[in-house]
Amino acid sequence: MKRLLTIQDISCVGQCSTTVALPLISACGVECAILPPAILSNHTGGFKSWSFADLTDELGNVEKKWIEQGIKFDAFYTGYVCESHIDPILSIVRSCSNEGALRFVDPAMADNGKLYTGFADDFPSKMARLCAGADYLLPNLTEAAFLTGSEVKLSGYTRSEIETLIAKLHALGAKNVILTGVSFDPGELGSAVSDGTKIEYDFNSRLERMSHGTGDVFASVFAGAIVRGKTALEAASLAADIVCEAIRVTDDDHWYGVSFEKAIPALVKALC
Repeated sequence: MKRLLTIQDISCVGQCSTTVALPLISACGVECAILPPAILSNHTGGFKSWSFADLTDELGNVEKKWIEQGIKFDAFYTGYVCESHIDPILSIVRSCSNEGALRFVDPAMADNGKLYTGFADDFPSKMARLCAGADYLLPNLTEAAFLTGSEVKLSGYTRSEIETLIAKLHALGAKNVILTGVSFDPGELGSAVSDGTKIEYDFNSRLERMSHGTGDVFASVFAGAIVRGKTALEAASLAADIVCEAIRVTDDDHWYGVSFEKAIPALVKALC
């Protein structure tokens, strides 16, 4: 049984980050260890206020204990992190990796043309350091634009623009790029999957609902599926299917996330 470590915040309420990653990766049949570099009372999207406890100083202590006990991981998956967390994360990856360990980076920092609340304008350049050398990089279109210094567009990307953006992401050092939010047809939404030599696309019918946490659901299922042996295109397709199912089963008044829990049976069945 493979062991994956996810390093991202715990938003105690809000169905995102670690509270999404832990159950979904576990449902994939992968042991999921967690390391939260920060704890928030709730996520920052739509709530009026939140508390934030930074755990940067604890990351080195955790790493030291893991080294002492020979604890290592087969994969690492990072999501929402702050600038102060990046160097400790890179150190943990170096010291606690099994041979051939995979690194998944979801540069969770922006959407809909804007950086998330609390991130400075220069944060994308800091996040780019974490993206360098990632085995799988999973940005949305806004994050990809910020990471590469490209024009930030809300829609209207051509196939050529998407493929140029992907080339720039590979130039950061990412081995495989899974770019989400791609659309060439108003009725479809999907992802572009690139290994640096070829680009493949996966699309689902567009669901007209903006939901918090869907990127975390996608990245978590993708990481779990890859560790279980799926190809990148298979993993992206499964992740998108689970996101769509989670959106479909979420009540209209459930505004702060998606009811991904109701989609877990479909995920388990797909990986049986």
